[in-house]
Amino acid sequence: MTQKMPFPSVSCGRAGERGIRLALFEPDIAQNTGAMMRLGACLGVGIDLIEPLGFLLSDRRLARAGMDYLQSADIRRHPSWAGFLAAAGGRRLLLLTTRGDTAYTGFAFAPGDTLVMGRESAGAPDFVHEAAAARLVIPMRDGLRSLNVATAAAMVLGEALRQTGFQET
Repeated sequence: MTQKMPFPSVSCGRAGERGIRLALFEPDIAQNTGAMMRLGACLGVGIDLIEPLGFLLSDRRLARAGMDYLQSADIRRHPSWAGFLAAAGGRRLLLLTTRGDTAYTGFAFAPGDTLVMGRESAGAPDFVHEAAAARLVIPMRDGLRSLNVATAAAMVLGEALRQTGFQET
């Protein structure tokens, strides 16, 4: 069952059922999660936290990164991947992964898509890859592995919102 966060939460802008969402699969690092929650609040994008988390929601590092923006975020907790899938209700899942086969810059995003981010320490397991309608990659220089997960989320989310008609609120 989906659970709302313990702090006040509001649905803002495009965070409703038809807007783009950002799902964090078992995140490890409180600061990255806080930064992505802040990103979602500022852009009106709903955030799905898929448990287990690698930190407590009361972690001061989460609060510091998210600041007072967490009060304005549409954040939903899911006790497991299966619980998230049940709540996703057929939304198209797009996995951002270093093992992706499609550059995000050439992908056609649609309203209602959910961008899925893997764990900082281990990425996404095979069952998450299999559930994804597309596996997107950020083109990078040879020999370099990956960007910070919050930076990657911001880049791809920005393109998804640009394509789907993001409106400033």
